[in-house]
Amino acid sequence: MFAIVDIETTGGYASGNSITEIAIAIHDGEQMIDYFETLINPETPIPRYIQALTGINNAMVSQAPLFEEVAHKIYGLLHDKVFVAHNVNFDYSFIKHQLAQYGYELDTKKLCTVRLARKVLPGYPSYSLGNLCRCLQIEIEQRHRAGGDTLATVKLFECILKNDVDNEIKTMLKGKAKEQFLPPHLTVDKVAQLPPLPGVYYFHNSKGKIVYVGKAKDLKKRVNSHFSNNKPGKQKQDFLREIYNVSFQVCGSELMAFILESIEIKRLWPLYNRSLKGFQQTYGLYVYEDGRGYKRLIIEKIKKQLQPLYTFNLLLEGLNLLKQLIEQFELCARLCYVDKTAGPTLADEFTMTEYNVRVSNAIEHLKSSLPSFAVVEDVALPKKEDKQGIILMEKGRFYGMGYIPANTSFTHIDEYKKHVTQYPESEYIRGLVYQYASKNPHKKVEFVTTM
Repeated sequence: MFAIVDIETTGGYASGNSITEIAIAIHDGEQMIDYFETLINPETPIPRYIQALTGINNAMVSQAPLFEEVAHKIYGLLHDKVFVAHNVNFDYSFIKHQLAQYGYELDTKKLCTVRLARKVLPGYPSYSLGNLCRCLQIEIEQRHRAGGDTLATVKLFECILKNDVDNEIKTMLKGKAKEQFLPPHLTVDKVAQLPPLPGVYYFHNSKGKIVYVGKAKDLKKRVNSHFSNNKPGKQKQDFLREIYNVSFQVCGSELMAFILESIEIKRLWPLYNRSLKGFQQTYGLYVYEDGRGYKRLIIEKIKKQLQPLYTFNLLLEGLNLLKQLIEQFELCARLCYVDKTAGPTLADEFTMTEYNVRVSNAIEHLKSSLPSFAVVEDVALPKKEDKQGIILMEKGRFYGMGYIPANTSFTHIDEYKKHVTQYPESEYIRGLVYQYASKNPHKKVEFVTTM
């Protein structure tokens, strides 16, 4: 038994909006045997653009029953049926969410007539309900009203039943088919192409623009996990509506995927990525010459137009390093802004040239003490290429990553650079590599670089 459903709502996501109208047609696979339709008082004003779209205004629903009053009836019609709708996850998320408010737990199998129509009735330019019905000469008496759209979906479903020679409905109803959880515009073949390998994946909108970048140890499993639930919040529902395509880039290892994800988010600035957008190094160690020609070291917030000698997430981390340099190279704490009290400075005791030599020695020491090394690891690549992945650090900074032939080793950094694609570096990437290298010292190849 099938319950063919359509709803009208006050907005696009269940957790912050309400149902204004619902229609349910009970179908036995041959004909409609029961029908229920009602307006519902959403207990909140209906936005003007929704009123213009549906024709349902505040006056029409003012005397309609509350959802609480019809919840038992709705649950009774749906709970033991296959839930059918055009873009089923939208309708299902609203009804499931609102039923749950009154103690009814809806958990049924679902069928999406958008997906079914694409499989059973291929070749149409659009699979929106209005356009598809127009092509199939199915009349919709009241478009964007629950009753009119439900009765049109009934006729569409009957057309699908009649033409389902490959038993697509039966296939979709086996267990809880993963395909049912995919966004309405993302075809199953796009997800099927994903390999079970580490990499970075990209979700695209209707215009091909990338709206989300993610990393994975297993691309196929991770992408599917995005759709394993249908949370009713605005963020999740907006996200699902935006996804039309997925592309990917295989990486040799999970660490390489982590790094590439960070790089791509900074490059593309996707709409739905949030966490790594805000991650950036906060403080830097800078050197400049004052009006008298004395070189001065200072810890400042990152300045886009200036290149720091080194960067830090915490001010204290930078100050501790600067204090070490002051002590080791006998620099002036006042000229380095560490001691802000009034008093004489080393500029009163040493010439500009003498003091600047000390600062230059401190900078050279800092550069030479920063490690240069490569992380070399076995990789998983699709064509079983016999290669190793390399992640290169030069003088404490992330340089890039790439691949070298298996069982190959080099003694100098320049030999590694020939096999590496150089990428922008960040404190986040640097931290990832340092942490991984400390946990896997057997994968770390150290070498000395020339100044």
